[in-house]
Amino acid sequence: MSAAYTLYAKPGFSATTIERLCSEARISNRAFYECFGGREELLQALHERCVEESLAFVAKALQEAPDSLGGRIAAGIRAYMEFATADWRRARIMHVEVRRSGDVLAASRQRAVDSFARLVEEAAADFPQNGIVSRRLLALGVIGALQELLIEWILAEDPPDLEDLVRAATHICDRALGAS
Repeated sequence: MSAAYTLYAKPGFSATTIERLCSEARISNRAFYECFGGREELLQALHERCVEESLAFVAKALQEAPDSLGGRIAAGIRAYMEFATADWRRARIMHVEVRRSGDVLAASRQRAVDSFARLVEEAAADFPQNGIVSRRLLALGVIGALQELLIEWILAEDPPDLEDLVRAATHICDRALGAS
């Protein structure tokens, strides 16, 4: 899994063969297939591990956040952005390679989006709802915005500073969820 963590991030999932994975991990192809049915299954395991770790990290930050919608938004955004950007490989697997893999991770990606949407909805549940749009749709919209900000950080030649990402994401979420 360690070899895949690096290779799937760069050169990327589509460019990484089982032979290359096994060579990098110093295991035989047979040993690989004793653990995984293919590279897709390994990518799914990596993606799900990254998602579970990030959900736990954000949930902890939300528990420790001030008891206001703005405080929860700021804490959750900062926690997620810091967690995702702490290791470029994690960010790339979660936000770039998951999309480039096509249908391979469609179900896994959808489960991740749903889990994060529920986290956003739960964090905002104690506060009045803003406007006529459902909180679920707003949660999905802010998740999409966060993903695009992180993709910019990953792919840009001159990536934005983490603080700029946090400020932009917090602004979007504050407005969308009615914290301002």
